Order: sequence, then structure tokens, then C-alpha cells
Amino acid sequence: MTALPTLHDLLLMAFPFYHLLAFAVSAIIVLLLTPLVKKAGLASGRVDLPGNRKVHTQPMVRLGGVSIFVGVLAALLMVWASGGFTSVDGEPLDRVADYSIWGVTLGGLAFFLIGLIDDLFGLSAISRLVMQSAVAAIAWYVGVDIHFLTIPLVGNGITQLPDWLSLIVTIFWLVGMANAINWIDGLDGLAAGVSGIAAVVLAVVSLYMGQPAAALIAAALAGGSLAFLRYNFNPAQIFMGDGGAYFIGFTLAGVGVIGLVKGVTTVAVLLPSLTLAVPILDMSTVILLRLRRGLSPFVADKRHLHHRLLNAGFSHRFTVLFIYALALWVGSLAMAFSGLRAGIPFAFASTVLLSYTGWRAMRHAK
Repeated sequence: MTALPTLHDLLLMAFPFYHLLAFAVSAIIVLLLTPLVKKAGLASGRVDLPGNRKVHTQPMVRLGGVSIFVGVLAALLMVWASGGFTSVDGEPLDRVADYSIWGVTLGGLAFFLIGLIDDLFGLSAISRLVMQSAVAAIAWYVGVDIHFLTIPLVGNGITQLPDWLSLIVTIFWLVGMANAINWIDGLDGLAAGVSGIAAVVLAVVSLYMGQPAAALIAAALAGGSLAFLRYNFNPAQIFMGDGGAYFIGFTLAGVGVIGLVKGVTTVAVLLPSLTLAVPILDMSTVILLRLRRGLSPFVADKRHLHHRLLNAGFSHRFTVLFIYALALWVGSLAMAFSGLRAGIPFAFASTVLLSYTGWRAMRHAK
């Protein structure tokens, strides 16, 4: 009779040693570094002041993205120095995969610097968009590219894109996701929690689809994002700022491309959008509502999902936890659709959780 696998066995099956190492190192560095970043921010006066659209009532340091970036980068460098960036059979990555990994890593660095400059000195929306698009174009050139789209009722549902259209779609995806994460960073712990959940899902699914290098980046990002909640969950002590949000958003989008879209199946092409559905739908809805009113999509307002839930009378924490449940639900669907059998019971459990929070919300509304 075969012995049932222990929790330790199941954990190692989901996350091999190097992926656990990347997660742990990133988390530890963020936990240790964030208080120092907060202290330096307060000393230098780099704070976010309360305002009309803002929920916080006192000045808050908005440089927490520095600790997340340093934690993720240090974890990846440690894994790289230890020889962890290898394929499943221990052979070195091929050159194309190597370029795409560097494209995501260095592209994340560039997006972080764009956001950090904006945090420190302020940039116009157009200048940010131009710089982000240029970085995304370079990432496309080195292999972080979307060459397939799912179009219903056309052949087998998958359409190969010409290079010029692939470039446009890739830029739209990478830049759009970076800004989507920035846009949902409106409540304590919201962006970090949703991003951490998405990163865990991306790591698991990327491993399952035979993309261990992409999963390493996702694992490091998950560790940093979730550890940051120690200081960012309500009541927050520090914000991640544009630097952290842009870095996380671009990295999630990049991992989605190199970890999932490279598998040319209908499910593989759909998975990144499903995994990151919460920020995508929030941003899309807000843009459409602004355009319907004749407003610029870049003008900030209170039409985001979290603003609507707060306006309905829900508490800060319940609003964040409800959106966490929503992110868990779509993440579990992504795992189930990828063919991962463990995703089916997880999808059922997260459906129950989402139904419960929805029931609580409806009871409150009455």
C-alpha cells in the first residue's frame, strides 16, 4: 500500500528547492529592509500627504517598493549564483529562454526606476507612458513577446500575429498591467495582496507547464509581495508607491508571457488574463466609465471597485479581504484550466469562500 504524501512532500512537489529559496530570501529581505526604508523616508520627508481621493489620514512614506525590488532582485541573484536557473533536467537554459528571463528582470528594473523617479520628483502621465512603452518594446525584442491571441470561431481559436501586431499587443499588455497594479493600489494591502496571490498562481502554473525559470521570478515576487503585507496591511505603516507597483505589475505581466503564453494552446494563451483578471477588469471598467463621461482615462477618480465597495458602506478590511477572495477564485480557475488537478479542489474551496464573502456583502447591503 502506497503511503500518502505528507504536507512537506506536497509542498516540494509544488515548489522545488530553488523556488522555495527564492520565496524565502525575498520575504526575509523585505521584512528586514522595509522598516529601514520607512525610517529613511520619514527622515527625508518623502511622504504621501492625505487628500481628496486618498483613504489615509496622515502622511505616509511611499517608498516601500524599494524593499520589494531589492528583496526580489537579491533572491534571484542568489538563486542564479547557486545555479538555480536551469531547466527541469538540470541542463542550462537555451539562449532564447535566457534572453527572455533577462528581459523580464531588467525590464522590471527599468519600470521600478520610472516609478521611483515619479515618487521622488513627479512625472507627467505622458512621459511615464512613453518611457514604459520604450522599455516594453525592448523587452519584446529580447523575447518577452506575445505572438498568439485567442480569437473565438477562427480556426482552432489561436491566431498567430505578425511581428508589428505582436509588438503592439505586447507593449499594451506589459504597460497596461504595470498601470493596472498601480491603479488598484488604493487601499492598505490591496495591491500587495492581490499581486502576491497572482504571483503564487503564476509560479505554480509555470512550473506545471514546464517553465521553471519563469516560476522562479514569480516565486521571488510572491515572497516579497506577501511579506510586505506585514507593514502594508490595514492599518498600513508604509506604501509601495509607483516604483513598487510598476515593478510588480510589469514582472507579473512578463512572467505571464514567458511562463504561460509560450505554450501555444488556447488555455495557455488565456491563462495570463485569467490569473490577473482582477486588476485587468478593474482598470478596463474604470477606463470605459471615464471615456463615457468624456474624461481622460488618465484623470484619477473614485470609480475603482474598492472605492465603490467603500462607498457602499463596507469597512476597509472587508473590502480588501473580499477582493483577495476574488483574486483567489480567478487564480484557482487558472490552475484548474491549466490541467493541474490540485486546482479543482482549490477552485471549489475558493468558490465557497467567495460565495461566503458575497453573502456577507449582500446581508450588509440589506
